[in-house]
Amino acid sequence: MNPSATRLRALCMLFASLFVGTASADVRLPALVGDSMVLQRETQVRIWGWADPGEEVRVRASWADGEARTQANAAGDWSVELATGPAGGPHTLQISGKNRITLKDVLLGEVWICGGQSNMQWTLDDCAPLYDEVKQAAQHPEIRLFTAAQYFAPRPVMDNLGRWQACDPSSVGSFSAVAFFFGRELHLNLAVPIGLVSCNWGGTLAEAWTSAETLQSWPEFAPGLAFMDECATDPAAVEARHKTLLAQWWQALEADEGGSRQNWQAQDFDDSTWAEMAVPNDWHETPLADFDGITWMRHDFEAPEDWAGRECIIDLGPIDDMDTTWVNGVRVGGHEDAGLWTQDRSYVVPAGVVRAGPNSIAVRIYDSGGYGGLYGQAQQLSIAPLDVSRVLALAGNWRYRASTPMSELEPWPASASLSQDHPSALYNGMLAPITNFAMRGVIWYQGESNRLLPEQYERLFPALISDWRASWGRGDFPFYFVQIAPFEYDDDTGEAASLRDAQRKTLRVAGTGMVVTLDIGNPTDIHPKNKLVVGQRLALWARAKTYGEEELTCSGPLYRSIQRDGAALRIFFDAVGGGLSARNGGPLTHFEVAGSDGVYQPAVALIEGESLLLRSAAVPKPSSVRFAWGAADEPNLTNTEGLPASSFQATAP
Repeated sequence: MNPSATRLRALCMLFASLFVGTASADVRLPALVGDSMVLQRETQVRIWGWADPGEEVRVRASWADGEARTQANAAGDWSVELATGPAGGPHTLQISGKNRITLKDVLLGEVWICGGQSNMQWTLDDCAPLYDEVKQAAQHPEIRLFTAAQYFAPRPVMDNLGRWQACDPSSVGSFSAVAFFFGRELHLNLAVPIGLVSCNWGGTLAEAWTSAETLQSWPEFAPGLAFMDECATDPAAVEARHKTLLAQWWQALEADEGGSRQNWQAQDFDDSTWAEMAVPNDWHETPLADFDGITWMRHDFEAPEDWAGRECIIDLGPIDDMDTTWVNGVRVGGHEDAGLWTQDRSYVVPAGVVRAGPNSIAVRIYDSGGYGGLYGQAQQLSIAPLDVSRVLALAGNWRYRASTPMSELEPWPASASLSQDHPSALYNGMLAPITNFAMRGVIWYQGESNRLLPEQYERLFPALISDWRASWGRGDFPFYFVQIAPFEYDDDTGEAASLRDAQRKTLRVAGTGMVVTLDIGNPTDIHPKNKLVVGQRLALWARAKTYGEEELTCSGPLYRSIQRDGAALRIFFDAVGGGLSARNGGPLTHFEVAGSDGVYQPAVALIEGESLLLRSAAVPKPSSVRFAWGAADEPNLTNTEGLPASSFQATAP
């Protein structure tokens, strides 16, 4: 897929959607209002869409008497409000204008928006084989799933792509694992239909999910918002400039990069001295774990006699981050733009390139940070002629060699094109189209991408929550979020813990709740696979605070206050449940204290009721404490319900 062409199509889609109401057309509904949807029970819900200007639109619901009527405005927009009843269904919804649409299998129940970055996006299939049995048993016809298409835009758009599906083994594998486990837990305990709207994008920033109206008072986002304005008003100029800058960057790479100059893509290149790794592989447990820059990978395959000279398709799954791919020295495709690391690679190999017998594949990968490589599922890697059902698997041992570190490459063209990283880009493209849809609340798993600016995040995250609440206009609806998990970030100097602390402080915002994951992470995997417990803990918050199960303890211990106690410090906690406890019964870990010099030393922590007493022989007059302040710390302080305490730091008055 050509990234520039994709971007142009996206912009065309944007402007088509912006002006959808200006052309003569049938009554049309947004993707979110469709068959098999769940509408929020016992409230006012909005049904909306587009028609010819002035056209009368009538909406009739099978659960109510009468019908709602309205007229499309001058832009072709229309909406009506309907009262929903108790949980149940299936119902029908009939929308009539010059044409008639009948929506079937509509349920009334509880609707939740499930947002964030990759740890919310991570699907059951991404966690394979851990949840394979769960997937096969996932026959939950009253749980309905909707995944919003990943789309960014310079201005708010009115629609997105996606469709509602009943939860079953064929639909749940590609759905957010955290969201599914959250919804399954609610369905089990509430016994009502559950609608889950998955709206997320891996590696994205909180500011991308926040509206321009909210961000416009932040000086640091002014350049990005100005660029968004240019993308909206003159997209052709932006695209042309982007193409030019990208072409110049890749031309410079071809001229200077070692592997390119030495023709490492050639069919007969001798790679016998290169190292090997099993593919697919995200590199985090290989010698490339700490390498960012250009790496080459090569693989040989044997083609049958009847494949010789035929046009083929090569599939490589997603590649992190950018790739250029050759077969027998012939370039067959590439994703040579930033932000495409989740996209599957599928390229046409021209007729005449594949030969009977041995053939070679070469992939030049530009990893700009974090993990890298061909990291999808084994079954995604294959090659075959277009008209042949039998494919050759390409998973297995590949040879690789690091070529050029990122420090030796020219800087990547900054802000050359609109992407999911720009301020408000995802609010515009993914969130704005769903804010008319009535729901109960939000679950959110994000923060890793904002880790390096924790002080900004301490202000930005509450602003995002307020922004979303204003956009929906449904009051201070529940907003439950997940604290980032332990992970060995390169060169972390306290940013990860500070980000976690910023998330903890967001609990000051009314109607919020936080899931701590310090006990269920994986310090070597930024995408820990234990999504089941994350979903269950989010559901605990909803059950306790939204659905009235007040007897439930939904949070681990949270720092409340600090006071001096002779040569010790005493720390008091909220959310202690049945009492403070040490997981597995061992001594409490990951506490440090410091005196006036600010030098932290390990401390002994003793449980005394709802408080801890901290001492360190190395700090005779402690004044400050910090807990779980390492990026990958996995402490053991919990309450008796087993819920872990959050990171914090504090200084005694």
